[in-house]
Amino acid sequence: MLISAIEVYEVYKVIRRDLSEERAVEAVSALRRATIAPVDESLALEAADVSLAHGLAMADSLVYATARQHRAKLVTADADFEGLPEAIVVR
Repeated sequence: MLISAIEVYEVYKVIRRDLSEERAVEAVSALRRATIAPVDESLALEAADVSLAHGLAMADSLVYATARQHRAKLVTADADFEGLPEAIVVR
């Protein structure tokens, strides 16, 4: 499993805000079982292109660009990815 470093940020932030810091740290520990893809210059530039082409917010663009760069399918519950190639939106 592959995740973007941006997803670590998002999971930690939401769980800490909605539940507790302890639960957020536990969630991040679980994420570490996956390969965490860092954000570098080439990914940032690809994400900017993705944002312009598809109207995605910065974080979503980075997540989508990470999947594309690694030739992976993006599986998400976020409807913002609906209709994008290689994105599977689950409900």
